[in-house]
Amino acid sequence: MAKVLRVPKLDLPAVLAQQNPQIDLRLDAYETSTRNFLTAVSNYTQRAVSEISNRKAAYAAEKKRIAEKTQQIETEISQSKLKEIELIAVLDKEQEEKKESEASVAAFRRQLNSIKEKCASLDVEIEQHRTVAANLLRERKREQSILTSHASRAQPELTACEATLKCAIEGIENDKILVRFTHLDPADPDREFSLVIDVSARAYKVPTMTPFLPTLPILLDELNESRDIYAFVRRVRHAFHELAIDGR
Repeated sequence: MAKVLRVPKLDLPAVLAQQNPQIDLRLDAYETSTRNFLTAVSNYTQRAVSEISNRKAAYAAEKKRIAEKTQQIETEISQSKLKEIELIAVLDKEQEEKKESEASVAAFRRQLNSIKEKCASLDVEIEQHRTVAANLLRERKREQSILTSHASRAQPELTACEATLKCAIEGIENDKILVRFTHLDPADPDREFSLVIDVSARAYKVPTMTPFLPTLPILLDELNESRDIYAFVRRVRHAFHELAIDGR
């Protein structure tokens, strides 16, 4: 704090009573006080200017920081808005996919229900077919039993007929008939003539024949036209007999 100069009170009568009256104005002290005051004002001014400059710089820095922060926030807001738009698009797409999936699931469920209904209907039909098949199987077994019974009774007669006709007919594999002849060759009565008739298709075939008859194609055409296997067997036997005689 600056020192305050106190000026003593002036005693004018005493001054005038002097031989050479003089008044001490204390100019040195005044000048010193004035310099001190100006120095103090200058220092205050410099401090004020420095403080103002510092505050201005701090304000400018803070303003710049806030501006940068604001720009950053605005950038982040813009990016967030873009992400929000993208997210909304993704959500919309997912909603559409969800609707499509739900529609597909509903369609599959309808198809599943339809298939279940068809399966139930097929199960009923299968059960009906099983019942029919069981009935047919029982009927077939019954017929087979009857045929077996008839065959057992007819076996002696069949054996006698085969011995008399010198011809044996038996079933082999599936839908094939083996026919064997003997006593057709006078030179060799035990010589066997045979053929296999395939009756699995509409057109009868002869896959094997021993010995081979050159007239077989003609005989087969007559068989497929007449459908008379017994007549075909008779013709083949006659052809085998002629082949055996001509071969002597």
